[in-house]
Amino acid sequence: MEEELKCPVCGSLFREPIILPCSHNVCLPCARTIAVQTPESEQHLPPLLHSRGPAPPPAPGAGPGAAAGSAACLDSESAAGGGGGDHADKLSLHSETDSGYGSYTPSLKSPNGVRVLPLVPAPPGAAAAPRGAGPASSSLTCPQCHRSASLDQRGLRGFQRNRLLEAIVQRYQQGRAAAAAAAKCQLCDRSPPEPAAVLCEQCEVLYCSACQLRCHPARGPFAKHRLAPPPAHPAAPGGGGDGGGGKGAGGGRKLPTCAEHDLENYSMYCVSCRSPVCYQCLEEGKHSKHDVKALGAMWKQHKAQLSQALNGVSDKAKEAKEFLVQLKNLLQQIQENGLDYEACLVAQCDALVDALTRQKAKLLTKVTKEREHKLKVVWDQINHCTLKLRQSTGLMEYCLEVIKENDPSGFLQISDALIKRVQVSQEQWVKGALEPKVSAEFDLTLDSEPLLQSIHQLDFIQMKLPPVPLLQLEKCCTRNNSVTLAWRMPPLSHNPVEGYILELDDGDGGQFREVYVGKETLCTIDGLHFNSTYNARVKAFNSSGVGPYSKTVILQTSDVAWFTFDPSSAHRDIVLSNDNQTATCNSYDDRVVLGTAAFSKGVHYWELHVDRYDNHPDPAFGIARINVVKDMMLGKDDKAWAMYVDNNRSWFMHCNSHTNRTEGGVSKGATVGVLLDLNKHNLTFYINGQQQGPPAFENIEGVFMPALSLNRNVQVTLHTGLEVPQSVKQPKLPNN
Repeated sequence: MEEELKCPVCGSLFREPIILPCSHNVCLPCARTIAVQTPESEQHLPPLLHSRGPAPPPAPGAGPGAAAGSAACLDSESAAGGGGGDHADKLSLHSETDSGYGSYTPSLKSPNGVRVLPLVPAPPGAAAAPRGAGPASSSLTCPQCHRSASLDQRGLRGFQRNRLLEAIVQRYQQGRAAAAAAAKCQLCDRSPPEPAAVLCEQCEVLYCSACQLRCHPARGPFAKHRLAPPPAHPAAPGGGGDGGGGKGAGGGRKLPTCAEHDLENYSMYCVSCRSPVCYQCLEEGKHSKHDVKALGAMWKQHKAQLSQALNGVSDKAKEAKEFLVQLKNLLQQIQENGLDYEACLVAQCDALVDALTRQKAKLLTKVTKEREHKLKVVWDQINHCTLKLRQSTGLMEYCLEVIKENDPSGFLQISDALIKRVQVSQEQWVKGALEPKVSAEFDLTLDSEPLLQSIHQLDFIQMKLPPVPLLQLEKCCTRNNSVTLAWRMPPLSHNPVEGYILELDDGDGGQFREVYVGKETLCTIDGLHFNSTYNARVKAFNSSGVGPYSKTVILQTSDVAWFTFDPSSAHRDIVLSNDNQTATCNSYDDRVVLGTAAFSKGVHYWELHVDRYDNHPDPAFGIARINVVKDMMLGKDDKAWAMYVDNNRSWFMHCNSHTNRTEGGVSKGATVGVLLDLNKHNLTFYINGQQQGPPAFENIEGVFMPALSLNRNVQVTLHTGLEVPQSVKQPKLPNN
């Protein structure tokens, strides 16, 4: 949290912090040093153009922040590149990094790591502006976002004081002082030990001043170690909890009064201006047309928003800590695997006697480079993740302290900016940020069996059998009698894959058979049996051979069929509507339309509702092959089995042969049911729930599709996904 409490200009804890229009904070003394006076002849130039050229020395009387900001540039830049050799001992959690404003050349860097615009010298002969209240041409540039804010006649007094931040800084200083007084040197021979003066972050040892000079000099291997003040004690004030620090700070402070009306306390919050206001401000009409709400209600609302955003950051921080543990374990695995590969390599090269001696050194170099590359990648990832975690943790601690405050107006002054910062902090953990960039495995294999004349061409071979593919169960699905399978290769797999082989059994516990061979990782298999259970598996292959099978996934096809009329195979005179469930025709002649489902096994039932029936036409209902003739009545060729019906009677028809005339026809509102039983290999029809004649056709085998023929006098709507009728009424006797 300490970074949140440091001024971006001087790098020290905030002193009398003020809130800039961009929501960032800066010390009041530092604000005086970075205020810029612009001559009238240069007021039309952009703010960045006024600061071209080398930065002048700080003016006499300027605060220590200007000098500290100038001197810290070189220190921070030099610290960013050092410390590489200390990674094998301890991880430095306080590495300096650039803030991202590298493209701005004339800027300096403060001790807190933020680039600050240098002071602009006043033109010769210009009168010096009084401190704290600049003329109309004075401006202040935020040292963090570089936004300029003009100063009015009130000067720096026009910016609001951040009372909440000031109270937190005061409480933090008290807690740190108490903790520093309680910390003792860990190497002292005296009893009791002397108070600790510094903490070495690499050694994790507390030293007093004398022991630090004697045992930890700033030279030799200790030159790159970072010495920090003693850490805050867990029981110190300000270290956590609402007791003591929070209540004492909040209860002992005077309630804030309005900046424009000294005798009035803040009672309302102007949403438009994003600032607390008093009753007199509302009476004067300045906020009459603004959205004004109760101060306490807005305080609770913004606290809830900040708490909700903090939960997301807390979850990401927890994942980051677990990820750091994973990366450190990865380091050890890489070290162990690297040593194993080196030992194996030495053994193989020694077995090839003198001819392999020269080549051995080259191959060892490749292994070492591979190991060093992996180690470097992991260390870089650890440093990057550690920095983000430290920043998120500091922001979380600061926000928690802000939430403890009981000053609604002070809270609302900074709540919007804090909520945005917390949301941005949460968004920085993008997908893939918490995944290792390298694996611990070394994809290096040495073939020691070539002939002696090929020894000088020995090298690591990268080709291995592909690993086991991973089935993506969330993408595997079934629809009617088709299944879709998806798979992918495991992460950090570098072995090339030339294709995949997908295998499926017969849905009845039989042998697997290949159903797809190719490079795609998504495959849909159509034409399977309904109400069947299929087992599927996949394997990958490359030039080295075929890899192992994946785990077997079990897929269950639908019990009943859901389908519509198929517009792609229908006759061109057929007109489909209602999501291809309603069929009409533009011709007086009979035209055929098929369904989108194909059946080869099981029992299936669907119904067709007669929406319109004019002039006593003869629609035909039944099943057909995919290549049925579509410009004549269904059943006139050998590719269809149908029942055609008028308003009084029906007939069964196949190969243009009419059989089993049965009384009872259709009219508007009638329902025709089709029952296809491929277990018994027969076809049965129903009209309005009653079986129409005997089973129409026997001994039918193969693949069938629902079919219908009609002309322009009929409109039919298809209903699918129906259960098979359980009770069938006795059929009517046929009239021959």
